[in-house]
Amino acid sequence: MSEQMRRIAIDPVTRVEGHGKITLLMDAENRVHEARLHIVEFRGFEKFIQGRPYGEVPTFVQRLCGICPVSHHLAAAKAVDQLVGVDELTPTSLKLRQLLHFGQTLQSHALHFFHLSSPDLLFGFGSDVAQRNIVGVIEKHPELALKGVKLRKYGQQIIAAISGKRVHGSAAVPGGMNKSLSREERNVLLAGIADIKQWAQEAVALNEQVHMSHPENHSFGALNTHFLGMISPKGALELYHGGLRARDPDGGTLFDQFDYRGYQEIIREEVRPWSYMKFPYFTALGKDNGWYRVGPLARVNNCDVISTPLAEEARRRFRAYADGGFVQDTLAYHWARMIEALYCAESIELLLNDEDISGSDLVVTGEKRSEGIGVIEAPRGTLFHHYKIDEQGLIEKANLIVSTTSNNQAMNESVRSVANKYLDGNEITEGLLNHLEVAVRAYDPCLSCATHALGKMPLQVELIDADGAVVDCLTKGVNGNIERA
Repeated sequence: MSEQMRRIAIDPVTRVEGHGKITLLMDAENRVHEARLHIVEFRGFEKFIQGRPYGEVPTFVQRLCGICPVSHHLAAAKAVDQLVGVDELTPTSLKLRQLLHFGQTLQSHALHFFHLSSPDLLFGFGSDVAQRNIVGVIEKHPELALKGVKLRKYGQQIIAAISGKRVHGSAAVPGGMNKSLSREERNVLLAGIADIKQWAQEAVALNEQVHMSHPENHSFGALNTHFLGMISPKGALELYHGGLRARDPDGGTLFDQFDYRGYQEIIREEVRPWSYMKFPYFTALGKDNGWYRVGPLARVNNCDVISTPLAEEARRRFRAYADGGFVQDTLAYHWARMIEALYCAESIELLLNDEDISGSDLVVTGEKRSEGIGVIEAPRGTLFHHYKIDEQGLIEKANLIVSTTSNNQAMNESVRSVANKYLDGNEITEGLLNHLEVAVRAYDPCLSCATHALGKMPLQVELIDADGAVVDCLTKGVNGNIERA
């Protein structure tokens, strides 16, 4: 370390899924020379999937995550469909998978916004830490908090109706689904959909109002980046199946309707020694210029239209905010996230009213293949599952690119941007720490593809001068109390 440099470490980052830390390398004038988000866990799923029968994989990989297990379940199922030679499901199986996915996305988006991010947006990034949490939201905005809980509960009810359990259920099988949705189950879910749509609309309006009324947040961690996402053949927002589209910051198209089974032609992954998470980039642009963003912000920017009327109206207002260009504000991830929640609510209603959803034709068979690739738009972004099997049907090789991995470089850049703007002298405050975490939290990262931490992880931050002496130190306990050493 240079004698003019000092290091700040935030370990771990809180109110995100999994364990990570932030380090900043700074000079004597507090200019940030380096900002890194480290992923300090090692999961190894790609390795210990090997040797498992391919039919087990859709259920097995759900254990990657307790918040978005359905996303891994369905991405793996799409890959396994190809392993058994199935390229097209029955209408009932396809619509059941779509309904399952919409329920998953709705509950995940509701959880992230209402439970993990709304305290920052409603009370302020540097507000009293005793209030800036879900309990504070319940006390100050009880009706809003209750609607958030009910939105998530409804999404979980859909998951349970289709897969038997709210978390880690069983639904997709090679070539289809294992059961249909009964008319009784369908009627129960339909009975609550009007409220769900209304609450989702209110959440969109709240995010729009909060974002528009705080101009200082428009540049908070903002980046001009490429965007990647799945898109329908007609250019509409698509979460379950479509081609890949990538756009540059100026709106130019890098590729469109690209068959995701050829993803290795367009995406490579860089390994860096200080993180267990890789750094994907577009092959044609190289690792320095080819990094990109995925997730709600990318998807709502990337699509030409949303197929449901209320969400489409919200999308148009969203794009009008940027005069028809791309919205690059990192904090607009929350706004886009709620637009997608509204789209899910509307789509759920359409599927529940579709007679195919209660059909009995559930499984298609085909000729066995040795390789399968499944891609889906998980709540956090584009998710890749790639498997190869041997002659006995055992997984020989697996590669997963999870959504947060694609946002890795962007999260690092957002942290650096916020640190440059808000770091203030040698004294570290809890509010400053939270500013850095807010930048990461906007992406809804699943750092380990495990469960949400809900802010209960301890946190210690040290400021160390060039001689190695501790200039300042703050500790946050599991109870949320802040102490200066």
